[in-house]
Amino acid sequence: MRFIELKKVFKDFTLFSLNDIKKWDNAFFRVRLNEWQNKGYIKKVIKGYYIFSDLELNENVLYEIGNRIYKPSYISFQTAFSYYGLIPESVYAITSASTRKTSHFKTPIAEFVYRTIAPRLFFGYHLVKYDHQYFKIASMEKAILDYFYVHPDIKGKNDFESLRINKDIFSEKIHEEILDQYLEKFAQKALTKRIQSFLEFLNHA
Repeated sequence: MRFIELKKVFKDFTLFSLNDIKKWDNAFFRVRLNEWQNKGYIKKVIKGYYIFSDLELNENVLYEIGNRIYKPSYISFQTAFSYYGLIPESVYAITSASTRKTSHFKTPIAEFVYRTIAPRLFFGYHLVKYDHQYFKIASMEKAILDYFYVHPDIKGKNDFESLRINKDIFSEKIHEEILDQYLEKFAQKALTKRIQSFLEFLNHA
């Protein structure tokens, strides 16, 4: 396979894998990928996953790549906070929830962090469409719960202040009935207590 053929076949792919190529050409030699990397035609994200070097990178593209290089996963935690405008700053890494083990990938395009959640808690995300592609991201309510779930040490006023959650945006966009429904599914008394304390903190902030 020549590079021009690869480009034509996968022109609509944000990310492609060695397996994707072999489905199209089962006689493909992996060494060609090294050659194309050396020539600057493609970039390796992590082992087995590649992008074209001329791919325009933005938040949406990186979120989709984050979903795909470590499955199953969806964007959550601080990255979702930033996406919804809950915190004032951008975040240095793209953080996701996954049922697989906690992992951290430093790649040429971004850092991707995955935090483990129980399989029964893999819910509360939705698909966001952009440029004919999609990425999965937690709802605001689920992102809050995911964050408190993996950070059991967040439980007091100083901890809540350190999150720098925008009270006005939280009050405007959060659906407390959904938050309560999701919280019941976690079925953790300690988590419920901490979330209630956090809500009280915001109400009096």
